[in-house]
Amino acid sequence: MPDIETIRTWEGRTLLDRDGGRIGTIDAIYLDDRTGEPEWALVNTGLFGTKSSFVPLAQAFQSDNDVLVPYDKQLVKDAPRIDADQHLSEAEEQRLWRHYGLDYDATDRDLPRRRRTTGRDTVGRDASGPTTDDAMTRSEEELRVGTTERERGRVRLRKYVTTEQVEQAVPVRRERVRVEREPITDANLDAATSGPDISEAEHEVVLREEEPVVEKRVVPRERVRLDKDTVTGEERVAEEIRKEQIDLDDEDTGAGRHERRRRR
Repeated sequence: MPDIETIRTWEGRTLLDRDGGRIGTIDAIYLDDRTGEPEWALVNTGLFGTKSSFVPLAQAFQSDNDVLVPYDKQLVKDAPRIDADQHLSEAEEQRLWRHYGLDYDATDRDLPRRRRTTGRDTVGRDASGPTTDDAMTRSEEELRVGTTERERGRVRLRKYVTTEQVEQAVPVRRERVRVEREPITDANLDAATSGPDISEAEHEVVLREEEPVVEKRVVPRERVRLDKDTVTGEERVAEEIRKEQIDLDDEDTGAGRHERRRRR
């Protein structure tokens, strides 16, 4: 692992996983209170860097302008959520070690409860310490809102068969018998007397008729497809943000009174 001065320059650089995938941006380096050695990197992940995860630096190394660690991106994102204050407690560190499958150093258990500190400049942070200057920094959270795409549902076309009764009139023709009688005349006398004088006989006529014949065939009627349109709406989001306020304690010993004012 590089020396501490080199590692301090890693703040603000991109942290990559073992496959070279981007995890996030290094926000701070946490040092061991006892040895001063770098132990953890606090990495901003998630949409707009709104989430933070701790990553061990024991096997981290620099590649060009990025920093690589031998862990999977999802493993880092699933790390226990711990408030990024000035120290890590012993219990918090134990949870992190277990998450990354590392052995927790039992010799460290005698150290104070809050035992790891950030490598960032602490000037102006602690009014009781020797590293303060003549100014106090007031910070506040700001809301950064964006969008992410997710699946909201699926629409599919489904074809099925229904049956309905259809009626249609069809004209049909049929033959029927009609008896015609004609008188004997000179024109048909020979035909009328060509047979025996008196006898029994039959004469048959075949009658025909039409009947409906039904035939079905498949005929294409239309083509149906799915298409998508994008509509734009507006949704309101609400979230609590924190702001630091600075109070002024003004002790006027000459007037013998204590006045407290709020600076806005």
